Amino acid sequence: MSVSTSFVVSVIGLGSMGMGAAKSSVSAGLTTYGFDLNPNALAAFKEHGGIAATTLSEATKEADAILLMLVNSAQCDEVLFGKNGIANSLKANAVIILGSTTSASYAKTLNEKLQAIGLRMIDAPVSGGAAKANTGELSVMASGSDDAFADCKPLFDAISAKLYRVSDSVGGGASVKMINQLLAGVHIAAAAEAMALGIKAGLDPEMVYEIISNSAGSSWMFQNRVPHILAGDYTPKSMVDIFVKDLGIVLEAGKEFKFPLPISASAHQQFLSASAAGFGQEDDSAVIKVYPGITLPAAK
Repeated sequence: MSVSTSFVVSVIGLGSMGMGAAKSSVSAGLTTYGFDLNPNALAAFKEHGGIAATTLSEATKEADAILLMLVNSAQCDEVLFGKNGIANSLKANAVIILGSTTSASYAKTLNEKLQAIGLRMIDAPVSGGAAKANTGELSVMASGSDDAFADCKPLFDAISAKLYRVSDSVGGGASVKMINQLLAGVHIAAAAEAMALGIKAGLDPEMVYEIISNSAGSSWMFQNRVPHILAGDYTPKSMVDIFVKDLGIVLEAGKEFKFPLPISASAHQQFLSASAAGFGQEDDSAVIKVYPGITLPAAK
């Protein structure tokens, strides 16, 4: 049920995940501003009832919480500290919620910068995909202070089915998301390799999908991504280049801890190969395209 509240939210980045979170915030009755460089995204958000801002300043000047749903840390830095950066013009004690997938070291450094100018931060990467974002049922892995969480409760209630308080120290959420992305990337790469081998063996890929989906070898990623391959539809829900980045974060952590991650490294190489072959902006299931000598299902 929608509720009225004076709590003002700004969502920066209206991609598939950010759009869902922003719409869920609107649906919960929160005053919600949205900003994106894509005019079509702004139009869709406005149609849902959100306030589509044309500048970062307009989107954030009244905000109590600013949810960053951007691709990487470079984009976050540009929004906060770049030429038109907002960090120094926000309301005192506003909360920056880092929903983007970044390294824990970046989250910690960003928190220090924001604290120095009187802002608070919650490190809160999300999982669940566009479908869960649209229904306000994301899983949020978050870390930050009690007071910041208390103030941002209306937003977390609106966008999440599960809110995990990982720690009081910023960086914990990013660390858990890193583990999730390790598994997600490895599972997608493994699903692609399994389907590629099945096709090479002359099996009907639809039959392989049906049988494996009901067998012990299945995974959530297998059941979610293989239908994209079967449909020959590589319209990006999550791009190949996202896993080039995310598994890169995993491997950097391995270097930092001097900890071997051979399976993650192998999956990263598969995504790198797909990106180098020109598939970086396609759906991450396009990692199957790196396998030679197979004929993939045509677009339906």
